[in-house]
Amino acid sequence: MTTPFGGKVLVTGAGGFIGRALCARLAAAGVDHVAAVRAIAPDGGKKDVALGDFAAADWHEVMNGVAAIVHLAGRAHVPRGRAGDAPTPYIVSNVHVTRRVAEAAAQAGVRRVVFVSSVKVYGETTEPGRPFRAGDASAPQDAYARSKAEAERVLREICAAHGVDAIVLRFPLTYGPGVKGNFLALLEAVAGERRLPIAGVVNRRSLLYLGNAVSAIEAALVAPALPDEPLPVADAKAVSSPELVTKLALALRLQSRLYHLPSPFLRAGAALMGRRAALDRLLDSLEVDGSRFRELTSWSPPRSLDEGLAATAAWWRMRHAL
Repeated sequence: MTTPFGGKVLVTGAGGFIGRALCARLAAAGVDHVAAVRAIAPDGGKKDVALGDFAAADWHEVMNGVAAIVHLAGRAHVPRGRAGDAPTPYIVSNVHVTRRVAEAAAQAGVRRVVFVSSVKVYGETTEPGRPFRAGDASAPQDAYARSKAEAERVLREICAAHGVDAIVLRFPLTYGPGVKGNFLALLEAVAGERRLPIAGVVNRRSLLYLGNAVSAIEAALVAPALPDEPLPVADAKAVSSPELVTKLALALRLQSRLYHLPSPFLRAGAALMGRRAALDRLLDSLEVDGSRFRELTSWSPPRSLDEGLAATAAWWRMRHAL
């Protein structure tokens, strides 16, 4: 891969789920890059540069020779014990850090910034047959999504004032080897052959395989020009929650154990246990149409859902065989 700008690619949040995979891909492709991390991990790469607290870091230190930035750094979850909708941690990690990176990029003459945002900026649910599309209005519903929307605004404002390309990609739930969070919890439930009461759920959820996410970022880096609008990116096909569980079980070489329980009972039980938000992700639809990005970049997801789930299951089996 060769960017149209020459120079190095700076990856912020390079120690994260997507960041590690992207840096591995850049290294394999021979792309000169800088991997900005908070601290050097024992298995860190040769390109890793530790900056400590990103909100207080001097981003000018890593801008020398940088022509393009992939901005992945941010916070998706607050620490256990803090209110899940508390705005401050998200504002600091997602908005303030983005502002500092954008300002340093503008001063250093960086040509392009690719910012990975979230489809949650559009909202939390979609109606059947009406996925979120490029150009749809933003309607963030929680502190995390509101902070990502504000980070997008800050980035585009600073970049526009200094002639820097700002490309905002809105990703759905991203999965693959090394996944954490809700997808890992579902994977563990299927692997543990737990009975799941979602057989009757009829919904559509967009996902994005890690390898496809990295490929899309590459496409955004090399595209000659892209419009100044957020672009959703997703795997080729959305999937229902029961289909996802069945496909996960197949990838793990197990039988899915689904049964039907009416949604009102599920929601009531989840509310009592303080798990309503997690259950909503299994019951509701959140679908995006990524055709605009595909048309503009001639990109298509290189891996199917089945291939992505097979790779994720293989990682899980290896992890538990050690």
